[in-house]
Amino acid sequence: MHPNARLTEHSRRLLVERIQAGWSASSAAEAMGVSRATAYKWADRYRREGVAGLRDRSCRPRHSPRRLARAVEATIVAVRQQRKLGPHRLAALTGIPRSTCYAVLCRSGLRRLADLDRPTGRVVRRYQFDRPGGLGHLDVKKLGRIPDGGGHRLLGRSALPNHRRQLGYDYIHSLVDDCSRLAYSEVLADEQGPTCAGFVRRAQLFFARHGISFERIMTDNAWGYVRSAAFRAALAGLGSRQLRTPPYTPRVNGKVERFNRTLLEEWAYVRLYTSNQERTAALADWLHCYNYHRAHTALGGLPPIARVNNLSGRYN
Repeated sequence: MHPNARLTEHSRRLLVERIQAGWSASSAAEAMGVSRATAYKWADRYRREGVAGLRDRSCRPRHSPRRLARAVEATIVAVRQQRKLGPHRLAALTGIPRSTCYAVLCRSGLRRLADLDRPTGRVVRRYQFDRPGGLGHLDVKKLGRIPDGGGHRLLGRSALPNHRRQLGYDYIHSLVDDCSRLAYSEVLADEQGPTCAGFVRRAQLFFARHGISFERIMTDNAWGYVRSAAFRAALAGLGSRQLRTPPYTPRVNGKVERFNRTLLEEWAYVRLYTSNQERTAALADWLHCYNYHRAHTALGGLPPIARVNNLSGRYN
């Protein structure tokens, strides 16, 4: 039954009973707020089929002479499964309209490409904790330092002598809340265990100001997370249990991996910096924008702080 239907199954039976009781079809239809043709339709169905005739029926036609042949549909499905293409590219390859390809994929029960792991074709399991603090995602992103005066993005590789290219790396440590996507990052000199331990303590202070305390923190299998006694002690002191991703599966820790990508696109590479200090100084302003103002598609267009409003009372 569609949401704007005038008659329920009970109303249809009442309509039919009134007609059988001697009401004219026009009077019964007017009383129920429907047309006379509708009254005749339900009365005729009841006369032929009884109560079963008053139930809703599928709008699907009994026969579709213009539907694609099963062999053609099988070809579309096979190409989709082998090459993992969407309706637009399937239409170009098969010469069948995009809308028809889409209908075939829907009838076959094939998931959207966005729901699949492309290399394996398996459905990606997506999860999200229902409250802030249930799980934190921790990771490090390595980023080459910028020499004073600008790097190769500003001056070109030919303008930089070799000694100016070998400045080493910055390590951007980030902790992201699974539910709200609230994030905290720092630019540090390395990714050793004591450095990771100090970062996670300072990050917890930031989240504590928003009323968040992590029960679990997920990391990959980097040496500083797995082998460091200092890092384990830091988590124990915070009352957080460590979860580790399976080897070579960064998608399990995908929220911080996606945050790292956003970090590069909207902070590290969004403009040309003339020094490493200039880029590092810009991180704090970008993080504030990300947490308090930037619309997040996974949150329905709201910034991350909107999901911790009830905890901290700081967002308005």
